Amino acid sequence: MTELNAERARQAIVEHTRRLAESAAAAGPDAAVPTAPKWTVTDLVEHVGRTQHWVAEIIERRITDPTQLPTELAALPSGPDAWQAWLTESAQRVANACSDDALDAPVFNPSADERSGTRFWMSSMVNEAVVHGFDAAGAAGRPVEVDADIAAALITNHLAMLTAPTWAMQRSESANAIRGTGQTLQLLATDTADAWSVERRPDGATWQPGTRPADVTVTGPARSLLLTLTRRLPLADRDTTGIGVDGDIALIQHWIDNTAHDSD
Repeated sequence: MTELNAERARQAIVEHTRRLAESAAAAGPDAAVPTAPKWTVTDLVEHVGRTQHWVAEIIERRITDPTQLPTELAALPSGPDAWQAWLTESAQRVANACSDDALDAPVFNPSADERSGTRFWMSSMVNEAVVHGFDAAGAAGRPVEVDADIAAALITNHLAMLTAPTWAMQRSESANAIRGTGQTLQLLATDTADAWSVERRPDGATWQPGTRPADVTVTGPARSLLLTLTRRLPLADRDTTGIGVDGDIALIQHWIDNTAHDSD
């Protein structure tokens, strides 16, 4: 499976946040965000900057107890002219917090999976910058590029989140919806060597790398797979995304409908 080393992940956080800030400036503060219909660009910028500062503090303070998570959120600058500097600061802060020395330090991991807390948060922050960068670009009518290795790593992160031990506690409706009786889904990236196999079991969904017989197989560039899974691109828009579906299309559509969250 494609994995991002720490330096590549830190660079992605900073670079995709920079692109997000540029798109936000081009769109304007009151612009609607088509892929997050409840948000304006102001809401999007505030969410990303606050989240990055919040996560940076968790790692900097080596917080392990969820009852001690920060309660004060960073303030969005009053004028849009200050947004780019503010986002540059927040992205660099969280990238610096994810230093090599912090990667395996004791830090709270809300997914309760095998990753260290810092590695969990680092992947989450790459996801925030990339997916919300796409949101901001859509608001500005700008194209957005996502390198295949970054997209593939984020698909793995996406599936890890959905099958984490704490997912049912955090998103019970989603966890219940993706339980099943053995239905299988497969994702194949056409621009990397990655493949992901998902099984919907009565006790919850599971995933594993590699290929296997499946009820539905979805193929396409890693970028298109990621943005389709996160409901940023419609599954039906296959002519422009390069996505192919072989098998039970209702099964993959059900998965997408119940695992992606518009404003997350």
